[in-house]
Amino acid sequence: MAPALWPRLSHVLWLACLLPLAPAGAAAGLYELHLTTDGPATTGAEVTITASLVANDNGSLVLPTNSRLYRFHWIHTPLLLMGKTDEPFSSTIRAVGNMPGDFPISVWVTAADCWTCQPVARSLLVLPITELLVGNLVVTQNTSLPWPSSYLTKTVLKVSFLLHDPSNFFKTASFLYNWDFGDGTQMVTEDAMVYYNYSIIGTFTVKLKVVAEWEQATQNAGKGIVQKTGDFSASLKLQETLRGIQVLGPTLIQTFQKLTVTLNFLGSPPLTVCWRLKPECLPLEEGECHPVSVTTTAYNLTHTFRDPGDYCFSIRAENVISKTHQYHRIQVWPSSIQPAVFAFPCATLITMMLAFIMYMTLRNAAHQKDMVENPEPPAGVRCCCQMCCGPFLLETPSEYLEVVRENHGLLPPLYKSVKTYTV
Repeated sequence: MAPALWPRLSHVLWLACLLPLAPAGAAAGLYELHLTTDGPATTGAEVTITASLVANDNGSLVLPTNSRLYRFHWIHTPLLLMGKTDEPFSSTIRAVGNMPGDFPISVWVTAADCWTCQPVARSLLVLPITELLVGNLVVTQNTSLPWPSSYLTKTVLKVSFLLHDPSNFFKTASFLYNWDFGDGTQMVTEDAMVYYNYSIIGTFTVKLKVVAEWEQATQNAGKGIVQKTGDFSASLKLQETLRGIQVLGPTLIQTFQKLTVTLNFLGSPPLTVCWRLKPECLPLEEGECHPVSVTTTAYNLTHTFRDPGDYCFSIRAENVISKTHQYHRIQVWPSSIQPAVFAFPCATLITMMLAFIMYMTLRNAAHQKDMVENPEPPAGVRCCCQMCCGPFLLETPSEYLEVVRENHGLLPPLYKSVKTYTV
């Protein structure tokens, strides 16, 4: 068997060496070679590759009517060729890979009667082969949200596993599906499709482990169980639509009182909130108010009314899924204590203080004027000065004593006589 295989292998190697020698201008000539495949595939499964010869320059050139003018050449080793089909300006091969890896597949087109001529067109693709199952995890919901991977809470989700098996390699296999929805819920089914309902908002990852088993003939003319597995996941972002806005706050207030209104949003943040006071409850137009970003489900509004009357809070909130409006009427009455009541006493007090300051200033000025006009003080003042300030105003102590005698009469002697006794 080895001698018969060697000529074929040498012929393939000769073609592989011949392809790189072709000039680059030929590959970028009048025609192009497009390759398509139904891969990736699992080991042992059959994969199909198709090469199509098309005119270059967006199809402005017309292909020859005689399809026998060209021949397709393939290099697909180490993949096993299971079959080949040639059609007008296209060629298809079916191959099987028994080991995992990324395998290059080359194809080029030459004239039918000249294998060594320059290629009319050539192309190359890389075919991935894996030991695991190949498929996709698909999540759908009966909604039409324009955001990818975004879904609604409290609405049924349909989660399906789509096995990629174009060659029906697993037609006799039985499957077991182990689901993990990321919120603590797990289940095992034999069906590739389940329905699930998330009750809370957030980002969740659905994980699925698939096990496939089937019987396969062995080399000893017996049968054995073959198993293949695969792990798949999908990220989901669960959000709530804005079902409404709950407004908590008074409906009657007096002027110059601070009003606080609490907004509770029945939906999932982040939100864009916009509000404005209007005389009537009308929806807000675009650009009519300044939007505010809110990252929670509650928000407080504060305002102070200066004029009495009837007002309406017009509120709009929206998230990436929906939007809603709400209104809150406020009736403002005149306050029983106006600011003027406080302003009048303050003004009166300030006026009285200014008058008192002016009075004291004028009184001091008049007193100083009297002292300038009458430099001699009154008798009482003079006496007081002489009594209190005498020692400082008189030049000598004798003068001070003279003054004291004049005012108080005779005084006892300053010094008592000392009696001396002799024993």
